[in-house]
Amino acid sequence: MAHVHTSHAAIIKRLNRAAGHMRSIVGMIEDQRTCVEVAQQLQAVENAIASAKRALINDHIDHCLVHAEEGQGPEHAIAEFRAISKYW
Repeated sequence: MAHVHTSHAAIIKRLNRAAGHMRSIVGMIEDQRTCVEVAQQLQAVENAIASAKRALINDHIDHCLVHAEEGQGPEHAIAEFRAISKYW
């Protein structure tokens, strides 16, 4: 059964923004910008990706676990939660 996740559009938007940011960082390296400037921008991308990951995991908790009875049951939901929680 496919689930509709309303947060996925926002997560995709965040990831696309991070991908664009990564492309600009490559340009910074090619332009020989300072290592400090590049590292600062890499940190910003890392934070953006971590934020998208948290949003995805929180969406999973809010949507998939709450609707476990409608899907493959609580045991499957618990197994999925254990699998996804290692990425927290």
